[in-house]
Amino acid sequence: MVTPSSSPPSGVLARLARLLRHRWSDGGLHQALPPEVLERLGQRVAASERRHTGQIRICVEGGLPLSYLWRGATARERAVTQFGKLRVWDTEHNNGVLIYLMLAEHAIEIVADRALARRVPPATWRSMVSHMAEAFRQGRHEDGLTQALSEVSALLVEHFPATEGVDWPNELPDTPVIPGTVD
Repeated sequence: MVTPSSSPPSGVLARLARLLRHRWSDGGLHQALPPEVLERLGQRVAASERRHTGQIRICVEGGLPLSYLWRGATARERAVTQFGKLRVWDTEHNNGVLIYLMLAEHAIEIVADRALARRVPPATWRSMVSHMAEAFRQGRHEDGLTQALSEVSALLVEHFPATEGVDWPNELPDTPVIPGTVD
């Protein structure tokens, strides 16, 4: 399940403005999510995954890579690419979830693997994105990501609860990823 994002602007000036906005946003990424926030989010992912068999990844980018901007790609395309690149699709129970945030366009995408996507209606995902968007508009990035993590965790606990006494392997890293940096 992927939530839809808006189409990129067309026209030379609009494309140039988009390029500048994305490069500018790259510089503000560490201000919006400093290392201590990323560490806390990673700890929350780890705590969440002890309650269910799913795997959650958080991916945050300031802006799209130049190749995406050049071809007019959307945040959705980038989120789906990251879903594959980060191997969220490759979990034992096909119940991985990627929470993706791109600061330049205030784009939020939630990509759920097929086992979870079959059980959760699209309206639920849209509601989650709406909650996150409100926090991000107010500059509360950690709060928005924490809220999304909490809501995704609740869905995974409901549909894929951990079995008591069974130690499920942690299939994916818990630390949020910022593409282009070492994670």
